[in-house]
Amino acid sequence: MPELSVAIVAADPEQRAVLQVLVDGTSVAHAVLSTQNLPMTPADATIAKLRGTAAEVILVDIPGDNSAAALQALELLHQELPQAALFAIGGLTQPHVIVTAMRAGAREYLERPTTTSDLLEAFVRLASAQRKIRREETRGRVFTVVNAKGGCGATTIAVNLALALQSSHGNTALADLAPLGHAALHLKLKPQFTVTDAVTNLHRLDTSLLESYVTRHESGLHLLAGASTPAAAADLTAAEFARLFDTMVSHYKYVVVDASSRLDGIARLVCNLSEVVILVATTDVAALWSASRVVQYLGESGARERFRLLLNRYRKIPGFSDADAETAAGAKLLGHIPNNYVAASTAIDRGTPMIQSNHSDLARAFTQMVATLTANDDVNPRPAWSLFRTT
Repeated sequence: MPELSVAIVAADPEQRAVLQVLVDGTSVAHAVLSTQNLPMTPADATIAKLRGTAAEVILVDIPGDNSAAALQALELLHQELPQAALFAIGGLTQPHVIVTAMRAGAREYLERPTTTSDLLEAFVRLASAQRKIRREETRGRVFTVVNAKGGCGATTIAVNLALALQSSHGNTALADLAPLGHAALHLKLKPQFTVTDAVTNLHRLDTSLLESYVTRHESGLHLLAGASTPAAAADLTAAEFARLFDTMVSHYKYVVVDASSRLDGIARLVCNLSEVVILVATTDVAALWSASRVVQYLGESGARERFRLLLNRYRKIPGFSDADAETAAGAKLLGHIPNNYVAASTAIDRGTPMIQSNHSDLARAFTQMVATLTANDDVNPRPAWSLFRTT
C-alpha cells in the first residue's frame, strides 16, 4: 500500500518521540510533523501547519490526567481538517473518554501505550476502507415522496418503497421529514434519536455519527426518524438539511424521503436534490387539483421535470384515463397502487408494512415501482457529488 503521511499531536515530549518511532517502524507510514501544541481555535497556528503538511492521518494523544483539552483539540481537528483520518491514543479504563473521542471524530481509538503492530493494523484498515470508498463512491439516489393533499398516503408509499429498495438493492435509508414523523409507527420502531438530533450535530456529523442516529429495521433498512413534535421540525433550516443530505448520499445507495404534506423551503430543497419526486394522489378532483398546485410550488426552482404522479388506492373510473390524470396533475404517471384499504390500514395499525405481508397485488406494485425507478442505475452510474466539496 502507498506510504501514509502522519502527523503527531501530543503534549508529552516523550510520547511524541515514542509515537514517531512507532509510526516509522510500521514501514507503511512516515511522520511529517510532530507538535506539542493542541489547537484550541480555528486560527491556531497548529491548524495551519497541519493543513500545510496535507497529512492523511493525525495521531492525537489523550493523556489520562488531562483528557479535556485533547478531546477539544480532536473535535476541532475533525472540523477544520475533514480530509484527515484522526486516530486517538489513550487509556481503555475510561469508557466516557473513548465514546467522546469517537463522537468528536476519531476514526480509531488505540490503547496507550500503543505498539507498532497496533498502528500497522489501524493503517491497513484505513487503506482498505479508502480503497472500498474509491470503488463504490457514487452518488446516492434520492427519491422523495410527497402528498398532493393530506391523507393521500405518502408515508405508506415511502415506507413500502424504502423496504422494497432495501430488499432488492440493500444500503437504503428512509428519512422522515414530515412536520410530525409517523414512519416509525408504520415500521413498529421506537427511535432514540430523530432527524433533529442529526441536524443539531451537523458541525461534527460524519457517516459514523449518522449511523448512531438511525434506527435499524429487521429488514436492514435504516430509518432517520421524523420530529416528535411539530415545533422541533419548525426550527430546522434548508441549509442544515443540505448538509445532512450531503452526508446521507455519500453513505447510502438509496435515500427515500417522506416529505408527507410538507410544503416549505426544505421540501423545495429536497425536491431539487431528488432523482424523482413521487407525488401521491388519489383519483378524485380535489387530489388532482391539489397535485397541480404542489407541482407548481415545489417545482418552481427547477425540479418540475422530476415529478412523477403515483395514483394511490387506484380504482378505474369509466371515462377517466391515465392521460387525463397526467393532464390534471401536470406530471407524468409513474404507476398505480391498488385500492385495498383494509390491508393498508391493518398494516399501519400492526406496524407490518404491506410489502412484508401476503398481499401479492400490493407487493407487486411496489416491486414494479422499484424496477422502474432503478432501471438504469447499473447502466449509467453517476459520479460522487457533494454540495460543499469543490474537488
